Amino acid sequence: MTTGSIWAVLRSVMDPEIPVVSVVDLGIVRDVTPGEVTITPTYSGCPATDVIERTIREELDAAGYRDVAIKTVLSPPWTTDWISEKGKEELVAYGISPPDLAKLATCPRCGSTDTEEVSRFGSTPCKAQWRCKSCLEPFDRFKCH
Repeated sequence: MTTGSIWAVLRSVMDPEIPVVSVVDLGIVRDVTPGEVTITPTYSGCPATDVIERTIREELDAAGYRDVAIKTVLSPPWTTDWISEKGKEELVAYGISPPDLAKLATCPRCGSTDTEEVSRFGSTPCKAQWRCKSCLEPFDRFKCH
């Protein structure tokens, strides 16, 4: 059993709320050893945490890694800095603006930065609702943290 083969299994596990981005590319998977997978939810009250852990368990078991434990760690807390470049590209393709502290939200539909936050509360607690002033489309944006 190698950590590389475990990572390969984990790359196939999609986030249940954003089914085009793996838990690896979202930065939820923190570490992999031959005996343990360490995960950190996007925030401590994330309702998808149990589903993510269960799905990881199912995929590991199906690949023959029944002895690999899954450990949830809350400290240090997950940060949007852990989202991979591939993950950010997948978010945009899905219609979610990835976080970027350095600039305004970019509309994932038309690419405009003429955007405004409508509500701090988006489709999930880790996202805010934004609107593009150019194409008038609403979109979610990951909250920076």
